[in-house]
Amino acid sequence: MTEPDLSSSREASVGGDLAVRAAPPPVLELPPAHLELCWRPLTPVDAPALAALLATIEEADGARSRTSPDAARELLEGAWKDLATDSLAGLDADGELRAYALVEVRPGDQRTVRAFLRGGVHPAWRGRGVGPAVLVWMEGRGRQMLAATGRDVPGRLAVYVDEDQRDQRRLYAAAGFSPIRWYTQMRRDLAAPLPEATVPDGLDVVPWSEDLDDAVRLAHNEAFLDHWGTEPQTPETWRGHRSGFAPAWSLVALDRSGGADAATDRGPVVAGYLLSGRYEEDWPALGYTAGYTDLLGVRPAYRGRGLAVALLAGAMAAYRADGMAYAALSVDTANPSGAHSLYERLGYERVHGEVLYSVEI
Repeated sequence: MTEPDLSSSREASVGGDLAVRAAPPPVLELPPAHLELCWRPLTPVDAPALAALLATIEEADGARSRTSPDAARELLEGAWKDLATDSLAGLDADGELRAYALVEVRPGDQRTVRAFLRGGVHPAWRGRGVGPAVLVWMEGRGRQMLAATGRDVPGRLAVYVDEDQRDQRRLYAAAGFSPIRWYTQMRRDLAAPLPEATVPDGLDVVPWSEDLDDAVRLAHNEAFLDHWGTEPQTPETWRGHRSGFAPAWSLVALDRSGGADAATDRGPVVAGYLLSGRYEEDWPALGYTAGYTDLLGVRPAYRGRGLAVALLAGAMAAYRADGMAYAALSVDTANPSGAHSLYERLGYERVHGEVLYSVEI
């Protein structure tokens, strides 16, 4: 859905082994004992406690996006993750989870290796230095993980922060993270007439199906090759976070002639796709129901023919048929493809935003 400016000039200027540039700490210390929490790695058994902690944090922060129990469980799953080294659980004297940290480097990263940081502290334990200590650990572990890749490409320590979370933004800024990208959450009232759109000649739009999923993944990797901040999805990462996935609201555009791939004789070719999410846990906080467009992509050979609009219109119709009040999505405000303007023309309006803070290595 959501990102040719590729920061290519920066990438060309990067030199030296990432193992050196990342400056990993030789020893990673746990947060200090005076914070009165006991620290250990998270385990899959902690999923219910993590879900409860996230619910408390998100309620206190007035977050618009809420984490379901299934989504919390998915944070602790994935063959590419090593919770024993890449996570922390901070427990109080009663064994209750009061803070957490997760650091993830995805196996498909090629142009820029990214360490994603995610952590949080129970509201009752804030103001004691726990948050900064958790961030120090996450940054140190992120640097170690970047160095361990042995790559000679740019590296990034990355964290997404809601634009309204001033305390979190100050925390990351004080630690040397810079805001480098802004993402706008948008919604479109489905009570208004839906846009008129025609599927381009030679293409068919069909419901998503399991047998098409890997072809959609490959089409996604090609469609987002020129988008800043994205890296190829492996089969494992592609299917890693599907708790909110809504197959009934997801569409695939097929070129049954084989198109540019006709010589391979592999059957229908994926020209574009729209994958949707149903995030019911968000609706009370938002105050309305919505179908969410998680990913929208069109392969370069099929652009400029109105396919993206046809997919969006089809998804809107599916959302409305199931009683949703709005269609929603997120877009990179610096997206050079003109996606932001396209969404505005289709009636999407800004709701709020998210900021990517990073340390570029």
